[in-house]
Amino acid sequence: MILTKDYIVGLVDGEGSFTVQVRHPIKSTKVKRRARIEPRFFLKLVEKDRAILDKLKEYFGCGQVYYQKDRRPNHQNCCRYEVSNRKNLDQIILPFFRKNKLKLISKKKDFDLLCKIMKAIREGEHLTDQGLSRLFKIKQQMH
Repeated sequence: MILTKDYIVGLVDGEGSFTVQVRHPIKSTKVKRRARIEPRFFLKLVEKDRAILDKLKEYFGCGQVYYQKDRRPNHQNCCRYEVSNRKNLDQIILPFFRKNKLKLISKKKDFDLLCKIMKAIREGEHLTDQGLSRLFKIKQQMH
């Protein structure tokens, strides 16, 4: 199986996600996350399609493929390809999707917001409460 750029874009348009977990800078929670902000790209498919995720990992040369057991009735177990390393996101994933444009408006919006957040992270904005608050508001605009 050979993955083309167009196939990858279509797959991500349909099944992928660009997201960020941001610890709320003001609200305290019982569970503290290790990082204040965690950007990630992932794609989730049913377990029998894991080979596609393995090829995606091979294509990009980064990320991990995880097994996800689902105990809900009428749901299948899944596998998830995920890239959360900031350097890999910045140097591999984001440039790929800047060159190879997503087609779905909602997916493109999330991608653009992730790019904005990654730029702010590079500039150290996430290291202050004020900056983290701004990034938290940006994250709220994501799907």
